[in-house]
Amino acid sequence: MTLTADDRRLPIVVPYRWTLERYHKAVAMGIFEGQPLELLEGALIEMSPVGILHAGLSSDGADYLREQLGNQVKVREAKPITLPGDSEPEPDIAIVKPWGDIYKTERHPQVEDIFWVIEYANTSLAKDLQLKSKIYARANILEYWVINLRIRELIVFRDSVEGEYQSQTAMTRGTISPIRFSTIQLDVTRLIW
Repeated sequence: MTLTADDRRLPIVVPYRWTLERYHKAVAMGIFEGQPLELLEGALIEMSPVGILHAGLSSDGADYLREQLGNQVKVREAKPITLPGDSEPEPDIAIVKPWGDIYKTERHPQVEDIFWVIEYANTSLAKDLQLKSKIYARANILEYWVINLRIRELIVFRDSVEGEYQSQTAMTRGTISPIRFSTIQLDVTRLIW
């Protein structure tokens, strides 16, 4: 199909971009009630349903992290984090600073509060590996972990430079130390099995 001169003058369709402020107002008004959405780069993105394996492993993984990290952190499950660029993802697990009631009364965790985030992924694997890794890297989140439920592996993203993680490592066994907790050795199998 060839475009005519008239076709070239037609306006380009641009999707509506949500700001964090407008998104928060819509959430407060209950506009998205019952709709599993997250704000990613100003776009409302439908969240994939959580299957049995996903729910079980992410819950067990969060419990394991609480056990290993104690009161040094707050482990939040499937709760929003506020990032620059009009993004408010809801990672399966966010390991954040334990600021008492601030997350109840004032705001969601922001970049300066976040140690690292973890996503458990099956049907959302492409989104988590591509779109979310870029969002987290641009926000300078120190590390981002994806549990690939399809083949049971941990994928670790680190070293954000100019909005891209420079290091990507896949693990199926052994131990890993989070960047901010270098003395803690986490058993990879406890996170993926």
